[in-house]
Amino acid sequence: MLNPILYLYETILKREIVNSPIPVNHILLVLDDTDLLSDTMGLEKLRYFIKWCYALKIPMISVYISVIKDGMDRRLFERAYSHLRQELNRVLSKEKASIVLYADKAEREPACTKIMEEDEGNNEKKITISIGFSGRRELTKAVKEIAKKVKIGEIEPEEIDEKLIESELIFKSEPDLVIRSGATRLMDFLIWQSVYTEFYFTDMNWAKFRKIDLLRAVRDFKMRERRFGR
Repeated sequence: MLNPILYLYETILKREIVNSPIPVNHILLVLDDTDLLSDTMGLEKLRYFIKWCYALKIPMISVYISVIKDGMDRRLFERAYSHLRQELNRVLSKEKASIVLYADKAEREPACTKIMEEDEGNNEKKITISIGFSGRRELTKAVKEIAKKVKIGEIEPEEIDEKLIESELIFKSEPDLVIRSGATRLMDFLIWQSVYTEFYFTDMNWAKFRKIDLLRAVRDFKMRERRFGR
């Protein structure tokens, strides 16, 4: 049973969030692979996090799982990825949402696996999970695609602008809020898309992350004055 004081605090946070006119349409959660694989509750906590977001009427949820690949044996990384993919599929397969999983497999092109087909889920609810696929890789891929089009004469160099670059990016949506649990490091993910995003860092370890921590992050976001570079 929830502590009465925490219950009261949670009620106050919810009221403040509901009364704010500032919407949160897309939230990005940043984790390390150890957050999900070293603790049995890590993946279950992710499932709870998604449900908490939906209760706040946040329709788009992205999760970036940082994976340290430098110096890692290729076979070890492949096994870790395979295991994480299976566990994510097990935990999230019952969610009524469109779920897409991306992974950066070393020198290969980024892999994309659709866990749930679009028409089987709720098209208004989208979950995107990226395992180790960095923003630098995404931008590099976009630049290569544009270079190919220039080479074959499909476009002229003078036609390259922000809209063209954005059209070649894999992830199209800009997150409103990024939550980084258990660390204060920035991440190399959505580096183009998150230029105007608000960041919220919490020293709360992911295994101990609570619904109240999400509410505090969303309340904090709604209290900020977003300038969008102005």
